[in-house]
Amino acid sequence: MLRRLIMLLALALAPLAGGPALAHQQKIAITTVSANPRTGMIEVIHQVPVHDAEHALTMQGVRLPDIVGSAKSREDFASYVTTRFLLDVDGKPVSLAYVGAEISGGSLMVYQEAPAPKGEATLRVNSQILTDVWVRQENRVNIGSGTKVTTFIFTAGDAAREAPLTR
Repeated sequence: MLRRLIMLLALALAPLAGGPALAHQQKIAITTVSANPRTGMIEVIHQVPVHDAEHALTMQGVRLPDIVGSAKSREDFASYVTTRFLLDVDGKPVSLAYVGAEISGGSLMVYQEAPAPKGEATLRVNSQILTDVWVRQENRVNIGSGTKVTTFIFTAGDAAREAPLTR
């Protein structure tokens, strides 16, 4: 009797275990901004869950987006990301060059870069990726590398914040 009850409970809870059919928005994006001393560039890496990216493209009118299987869907979303991230260096807007995008695990990685200033600099950043899609979207921006990292959390409508970029 107990065995049968456990089996029925397991069958009832199985759909809640997840899987692609039940995927949901994570509503979080992570951006890393760091200076690469070997290349002399500021490197910006945006990490966005694939499902969130596909949902955002659907909201923008793209029919049946496929971030994993379609280079066009990846490029469409990468283009969107590049318009939703602000970077100023020492008070001057920086135009980040788009480097590319790829899938890593369940995330779409979007890469950008710009020439790094000589020595230390003050960065001003704002990440509004997906905040136009979900009110509860949370974007984390990590500036720096190693043990010298400053982390900001942005939500819809937040103002830009400043942090030093150290090498």
